[in-house]
Amino acid sequence: MENIIYLHGGVGGHTDYSERVRGYAMNSMTGDSLESAIHGVLQLEDDPDFNAGTGSYPRIDGSIQMDAAVMTEKTFGSVIAIEHVRNPVLVARDVMEKSPHVMMSGDGAIEFARKMGHGFYDVSTERTLERHIKMLTKIKEGTDSLNDKEKFIRDILGFGESTGDTVGAIARINGKFAVAVSTGGSVPMLRGRVGDTPIIGCGFYCGPKGGIVTTGIGEEIAKRMLCYNIYNQIGSDSLKNILDDAVKDFGDILVGIIAVTRDEYASSANGNMSTGIHIF
Repeated sequence: MENIIYLHGGVGGHTDYSERVRGYAMNSMTGDSLESAIHGVLQLEDDPDFNAGTGSYPRIDGSIQMDAAVMTEKTFGSVIAIEHVRNPVLVARDVMEKSPHVMMSGDGAIEFARKMGHGFYDVSTERTLERHIKMLTKIKEGTDSLNDKEKFIRDILGFGESTGDTVGAIARINGKFAVAVSTGGSVPMLRGRVGDTPIIGCGFYCGPKGGIVTTGIGEEIAKRMLCYNIYNQIGSDSLKNILDDAVKDFGDILVGIIAVTRDEYASSANGNMSTGIHIF
C-alpha cells in the first residue's frame, strides 16, 4: 500500500494555489501519519494567503478566533475560538496528547496554549484588515430593497460576501490514517461562532477505513455530520461517486471534500478548491 498525503487550501477562493499546496504536501512527508498531516496544515497556517493561522479572517467585531482539530484512528483533539497563537493545529494536538480532554475553547484554550509553551502571536495581516473594512462598508451601506430576512442578516450578522475557506490534511502512512484541519472561520460571523472544523464527524473524521476532511459553509456541513456520514458510506460505491453525491446535496451552498481510503483517494467541490497530493 502506497503512502499518501492529501491537502486542501479551502473552497471558494478566487485564486488557484494548487501548485503551492502540492509543494506543501511533498514537504510533509514523514514516517508517521499524524506528523505528516499536522506538518501539512502547519505550512498552510503559516501562509497568509489561506484562512487559517496567519491570515485568518476577522469577525464582525474585528477579533480573530480560530478553530483547529487533529484525529488519529483512535482519538482526537480540537480547539475552538482560540486567539493569539500562531498555529492552532499544534494546540489541538496538545489537547489530544497532553490533556485529559478532547475539546477546549475560548479563554481556557488560550490559557492551556500558554501553559504548553505557545506564545502570543498576532495572526492579522494587512490583507485581512482590508477585507474586513470592505465587508463592514458593505454591511453599513445596505439597501432599502432588502427583505426582512436580509435586513436581519445585515443588522445582526452582517451582509457581506460569504466564504468557506478552511485548510485540511489527510495522511495514510504505513496503513495508518490521520487528519488535521484549521480555519479562521466563515465570513461574515459573530464573535463566538463555531462552524464544522473543530467538531468530530462534521469537519473531520478518520478511522481504520480512511480519513475525510471538509471545507465550506460550516453550519450546513455540521447539520449533515458530513464527514461521519461519508465515512459510513466507504465501500458502498466508488469514493469519487460518494463525494460527488454528497456535494450535490448542498446545491449552491459552498462545500468541498477530500478523502482517502485504503484503496482510493478523491475530492469533490462546487467551487474552486486548491488541492495537493503526494504519493510515495
